[in-house]
Amino acid sequence: MAIHPTAIVGAEAEIDASAEIGPYVVVNGRVRIGPRTRVEAHATLIGWTEIGSDNVIHAGAVIGDEPQDLSYDGAESYVRIGDRNVFREHVQIHRGTKPGTATEIGCDNMLMANAHVGHNCRVGNRIIIANGAALGGYVDVEDQVFISANCVVHQFVRIGRLALLRGLSRSSRDVPPFCIMDFTHTVRAINVVGLRRAGFPATEVRALRTTFAKLFGQAGNLRLRLEELEKQPMTDEVRYLVDFIRASKRGVCRGMRRGDAAEIGD
Repeated sequence: MAIHPTAIVGAEAEIDASAEIGPYVVVNGRVRIGPRTRVEAHATLIGWTEIGSDNVIHAGAVIGDEPQDLSYDGAESYVRIGDRNVFREHVQIHRGTKPGTATEIGCDNMLMANAHVGHNCRVGNRIIIANGAALGGYVDVEDQVFISANCVVHQFVRIGRLALLRGLSRSSRDVPPFCIMDFTHTVRAINVVGLRRAGFPATEVRALRTTFAKLFGQAGNLRLRLEELEKQPMTDEVRYLVDFIRASKRGVCRGMRRGDAAEIGD
């Protein structure tokens, strides 16, 4: 086990023999660190935190600290992190706020510098959260999402699979899967490039683009449009998009309106 002599490691910590702990790292509490995970200088891992294998935690990151929630009373709650994630400089991940609850990060994600994941978030797999982006409490991010720099996501929002949030955008509504979000919870198109990179066939991409145009291409009652769409045959991914919207409790992003492009700068 490679633990730098300046690191402070509490008695309750469990660190795999193949993990590396760098200079001035603090590991305090019932922290478990898995095989080949590397923790760089000045990172802080505290609380009830479980970290899987082959993760890289860069300088100044803070993982497992108390939630930023006035109702938190010191109860035992968790951060659970999978494998092969990269947490860049000064990333913050807070543990759950209610007793026995957890903030969860899956596998193969990259969180860039100063990204913030609030309490009780669930972040899936193969997700990128860019510099300065912030997720409020209880945000649910599905697989392969790209959250650009300095985006702000309100608590309890869901972000669907393969969605892309453009830089500086913000949302207090659910972001439908496969869509590009811009400005304030506004979807402007299907994430065609992301879909192609993920291996979606051209027929599926066309079906999703056609569906997007029907749902968000013009003003109108979204519920009525869903009903019309459901009368027709749907591909699996179109069905997934429709079901995601149907399940929304906060409401979903709206389509582009006149003047949005000028305000955004296009």
